[in-house]
Amino acid sequence: MTAPITPLPGGALADPNAARAHARAQGGTVVEAMPILPPVATDLPAGVAAEDLLWEETVAPGGYATRRLPRGARLRLIDKAGDAAASLQIFNAGMPTERLNMADTVKVQWNAYLGPGKLLLSDMGRVLMSIVEDTAGTHDCFSGVSNAATNAARYGNGANSGPHPNGRDRFLLGAAKHGLSRRDVHPAITLFKGTRIEADGGITPVVGPFAPGRHVLLRAEMEVIIVIANCPHVLDPRPEYCSTPLRLTAWRGPVTPVDDPIRTATPEGLRAFLNVEDLYRR
Repeated sequence: MTAPITPLPGGALADPNAARAHARAQGGTVVEAMPILPPVATDLPAGVAAEDLLWEETVAPGGYATRRLPRGARLRLIDKAGDAAASLQIFNAGMPTERLNMADTVKVQWNAYLGPGKLLLSDMGRVLMSIVEDTAGTHDCFSGVSNAATNAARYGNGANSGPHPNGRDRFLLGAAKHGLSRRDVHPAITLFKGTRIEADGGITPVVGPFAPGRHVLLRAEMEVIIVIANCPHVLDPRPEYCSTPLRLTAWRGPVTPVDDPIRTATPEGLRAFLNVEDLYRR
């Protein structure tokens, strides 16, 4: 439920006491796109205790979110209205120079159309996160995200503070909250929006809109920093800035066991998990 924020009467900002009273009066206001503190969710999977909930937030169209998640955490992303685009940056929280590498993610798994059981790999051959569930089936490993220039060309304005914010600048804001900078922003995967590579090498966007409620469940195989931008896909052909709310829920979970079917599915994947286990053995 969205509650409007009462505007401050004209000129009242000149009175600090009035400004403080107005600000405090907004306490308890609830809008759709905001973090919930403390986190509360009524639809956690069976067996997940309420005290294990780590994060509950809805990201506005054009917005971003970021969080540090422990090893074993689950992160569920829900495309609430069918037009969200969840572009992800993922870092090793203990050494952020290690981060998601889309080229290796595709190459090592012999697959560019990721889904359940697939891995998001780092540039050091380790599994950052695994895809445990996926009811969307439309994701993009190729195109990256929009920037100020692409959004200005399509929508007339691509500024971070403007009406049509872009994915790259949203990543910069999220990365900065962890002491990272422009050089740390790397190629991203986008969930809920897909691309199809044609026989002639062309890229066809598959951007919907889709049915509401599709979800992806990720499992953190390392302690990670994740930055998520919810901006329209860079190849979305629609002239309108099409984006809808993205819901994020994260909870604690066990570290992946040695007999986990995702871990043991392929020799390449198993090696990436062994690399993770070697890191945490030190």
